[in-house]
Amino acid sequence: MPEITNSVEPISVEVANLVKRFGDFVAVDQINLEVRKGEVFGFIGPNGAGKSTTIRMLCGLLKPTSGRAMVAGFDVSKNPEAVRQNIGYMSQKFSLYNDLTVIENLRLFAGLYSVPQNILQSRIEWALTMANLKGQENLITGTLPGGWKQRLALGCAVLHKPPVIFLDEPTSGVDPITRRQFWDLIHQMAEEGVTVFVTTHYMEEAEYCNRLALIFRGKIVALGTPTELKRDSMKGELLLVECAPLGAAVEALQSAPGVMDAAVFGNALHLVVEDAATAMPLLQKFLVDRKIAVSRMEKIRPSLEDVFVSLTTGRDTEERKP
Repeated sequence: MPEITNSVEPISVEVANLVKRFGDFVAVDQINLEVRKGEVFGFIGPNGAGKSTTIRMLCGLLKPTSGRAMVAGFDVSKNPEAVRQNIGYMSQKFSLYNDLTVIENLRLFAGLYSVPQNILQSRIEWALTMANLKGQENLITGTLPGGWKQRLALGCAVLHKPPVIFLDEPTSGVDPITRRQFWDLIHQMAEEGVTVFVTTHYMEEAEYCNRLALIFRGKIVALGTPTELKRDSMKGELLLVECAPLGAAVEALQSAPGVMDAAVFGNALHLVVEDAATAMPLLQKFLVDRKIAVSRMEKIRPSLEDVFVSLTTGRDTEERKP
């Protein structure tokens, strides 16, 4: 997926010092970002990080506590209805009507989005083709497989050709093949100039985005392209260590000198160290002295998951205060 690096396209989403509080709990804490036309922008983080709260504010569904957000040229606080008319929104929970047929759902959402009558049939035909549901128009929506439902929900969200689309955990609960097909649809729309703002907690999906914001406990901890984040945001260097017994090794390495973090990764360990060249011979001896056999140890490039863990490890775990 090519990364957008120029700044010539107009800004579709602009967020400045955005905050959302629920009583004493700060769900979104002073976030700032810009998303440009035709960009696939990923909002990445674990469950409970503040992703859905942010996206609901940007869709005009939830009023910010403070700060400013502009979407498709409209202020989300001052003109939420205009925002909603100029976006497509697909929530993480399947939001269509299960007791209606495919075509009935499409017609219903076309009415909700005020799709003009003279283009209604062509937009419905487009949505059916895009969702690969031609010939399935009369099926009851509740009987559709999960991946078909997701494609139908996307078709309903973009019937009115919005310039900005918000997708909140759109691939949650679908199989890997369907997930990849769904991302192909996302990229297809972005190539046509649509801005796609997508939230996910699947770190592998972040690789499909042009740029990313990593959010943790309501705060953005990193912002950039996938390549930039993997190159520049890692605290220290990463080692892959294959050894046995694995459990004893990870426990011992928690207190090893020069090790900033140690975690099990598949059938091996990922260690974050200050300097790989210096650390490797010292760690080799450290493990052997503790009767842990090392079969492989080498410096590797971090994944986005490694970057995220590195950026969030050691942060204050106490509940945020207003």
